[in-house]
Amino acid sequence: MSARTAVPHLSDIQGPIRARLDTVVDEIRRIVVSDFAPVETVNEYLMKIRGKLFRPGLVLLCDELNGTPTPHAETLAAIIELVHLATLVHDDAVDHSVLRRGMPTVNALWSHQVAIIMGDYLYSRSITEITRLRNLEYIQVIADAANAMTVGEMRQLSSHDALEFSETDYNRLIEAKTASLMAAACELGALTGAPEHRDRLRTFGHELGMAFQVADDLLDYTADSAVTGKPTGLDLREHKVTLPLIHALPLFSAEERARVEALFADPEPSDEAIAGVVRAVRERGGLDFAHGRAMEYAQRAEQALEGLPQGPALEALRAGIVYAIERRR
Repeated sequence: MSARTAVPHLSDIQGPIRARLDTVVDEIRRIVVSDFAPVETVNEYLMKIRGKLFRPGLVLLCDELNGTPTPHAETLAAIIELVHLATLVHDDAVDHSVLRRGMPTVNALWSHQVAIIMGDYLYSRSITEITRLRNLEYIQVIADAANAMTVGEMRQLSSHDALEFSETDYNRLIEAKTASLMAAACELGALTGAPEHRDRLRTFGHELGMAFQVADDLLDYTADSAVTGKPTGLDLREHKVTLPLIHALPLFSAEERARVEALFADPEPSDEAIAGVVRAVRERGGLDFAHGRAMEYAQRAEQALEGLPQGPALEALRAGIVYAIERRR
């Protein structure tokens, strides 16, 4: 990858499409609105805790690659965000998570049942809206991504011994749960604005998604909690095995391995236990290994963009690669 002096801000990456992202937010609200008060109450909360619109931004940037915004792109971008939000609501329910981006989850504020139903609602509203566009290719792209994410979640639940999770298992999981939707976002943008670049942009989205998720998992070992000043260790706290630990585990001493096994056997591991495993993973090269993998995916994402039309949209997509692997949260 080409060297950069600073990590780009997401606001800079989204600069060329800022006004269109405002329209996407309006589209999200229009699509999910309900006259049933309990649904609308949860909708209003979800709109407050929604993400940074990274995936909808990919739809719009790919749509503008040839220089001209096209119809339907804002609606497709809103649908991508709603599918993403639905998966987060379902994942939080499955994992019994109580916080998402520092805010209480739907299942924590309401109930596990409400979370499952609201995830289903977001999915169903997305499908209803995309059928209104009367384009079978749009539907196929979203359906394939939704299916991949569902199978990925089931694959994760079916893993009986977390510490036997291999790098191959991990790659298959993040390909399903993260890369599939980013690939779909880029492919949908291509279908509306740059159909001749559909395959290249889908490949870009897939490699970007892989890099994004590896970097995200790495952050769990490196990003500091604002309260403690120490790595958050949320994945370890929830007994999730990601790439840094997968690489380090075979290199652990018997004592270090026993420490990890004790942590995974403890329903509520202590901060000290988590810090000890984080330290061991760092010393055994797990963090460096994961960062190297993220860079490999990032390089492949950049290669997928070679030869595409120059302009603000392409530069923003390139900056998005750097943001994905170097962001601090």
